[in-house]
Amino acid sequence: MNERLHSVLAQRGVSPESLAELCEVDPKTVGRWLGGRVPHPRHRFRAAQHLRVEESFLWPAPQPRATKPTAALGSELIGTYENRASVPRNMWLTLLQEAREQIEVLVFSGTFFAQSNPHVAEMLAERAADGVRVRLCFGDPGGQAVAIRGREEGIGDTLAAKIRASLTYYRPLLPETGCEVRLHDTTLYTSLFRYDDHLLVNPHVWGRPASANPLLHLKRADVAGWFDNYAQSFEAVWATARPWTPDQEGTAAHGQD
Repeated sequence: MNERLHSVLAQRGVSPESLAELCEVDPKTVGRWLGGRVPHPRHRFRAAQHLRVEESFLWPAPQPRATKPTAALGSELIGTYENRASVPRNMWLTLLQEAREQIEVLVFSGTFFAQSNPHVAEMLAERAADGVRVRLCFGDPGGQAVAIRGREEGIGDTLAAKIRASLTYYRPLLPETGCEVRLHDTTLYTSLFRYDDHLLVNPHVWGRPASANPLLHLKRADVAGWFDNYAQSFEAVWATARPWTPDQEGTAAHGQD
């Protein structure tokens, strides 16, 4: 049942017969649309235009699913996504909410992490209050690694600005026990998002934004493997990163203007 199409037709006062006439199809065809069948693209366009709504609202794209890896790819790899943007938002939320020991993030800006979840800082603080260790590591907006990455992506100083904007979401975490935020100046080959024994690995393709690159979902196995290798790389970067101090960061940014 397409509840959204039912609702919009009722709100607009448009009968199924009128919609069928507009789209030049049989009324029974509209009945099948109401029952859940997806119309032909040209019919979707005309119907949405007439009903004054976004086509994607009436017929959302199917929820992306992780592809199941073959046994040859290792038992730790439990899912892959064509790009980070296709990972369902609900999965990010569930992993965060279910973490019991540690949450670790290694990114340059991680803008999507907060923009897709306006309550991310509050949720992280709640996890920390329950004993979860929260460690967030962002790129140093004044560092060489961020400057190089900005040039490679063709966005110049925009990446540094995105990092500063992203950091503002996490200022409330600084006084929280169990929460740490640091800045790194290392070449970031992979963005990492760890929730206990689950690790989302977002490899970087040269010149492309992280959101457009593939994502691997790993689950830690009993023997050392991919998971531990990536976990160790996080520890190596974390050890060289400096604590984020917003006041000093603001002063540095002001001095560069």
